[in-house]
Amino acid sequence: MEKLTAAESVGAGISRGDGASEMLSVNGRYHVVCVGEDGNVRWEDDIENLVVTVGKNDLLDKYLAGSSYTAAWYMGLVDNTSFTAYAAGDTLASHSGWLEVVSGYTISGSTTNRATVAWNAASAGSKASTATAFTITASNTILGCLLTTTQARNTTTNGGAGVLLSAGSFSGGSRAVVNGDTLNVTYTLSV
Repeated sequence: MEKLTAAESVGAGISRGDGASEMLSVNGRYHVVCVGEDGNVRWEDDIENLVVTVGKNDLLDKYLAGSSYTAAWYMGLVDNTSFTAYAAGDTLASHSGWLEVVSGYTISGSTTNRATVAWNAASAGSKASTATAFTITASNTILGCLLTTTQARNTTTNGGAGVLLSAGSFSGGSRAVVNGDTLNVTYTLSV
């Protein structure tokens, strides 16, 4: 005698994500074009820079809390002399691994100011500056660029008050400049 037992089974499942998340990172990039006195491009290079902790905190405070807001930003040059490294903890007043170029260029005739940065409208999660011009008045070796909230260069202590947003070195290593060159620098910050 054979027995047959019939059974039926149905299964269903629903799966869904229970949350959405998005990571926000802050990345900056300098693009530098060195134009000689004759108007020809001598060299061109990019800098994938470090956005330092105080710069990130400043961005968050200004955007999310409106704290001590200023739209004024200034650009400077990093010297090749005594360079060891950039650090996330660098500030404008304290950056032991690098020095700022404090002489050998002018900005609109000034030998004591950093270059004022002008910005284009943000697009696709990025904000880029217009070209900022550094008129070179003496031969030097430049390692990179920096972005800060302070216009006056401190020519004696190589630092000063203000917020350092970023600093970085050329991808191709240090670059030579000579009297009569112009460095045209743009900066793009992406989030």
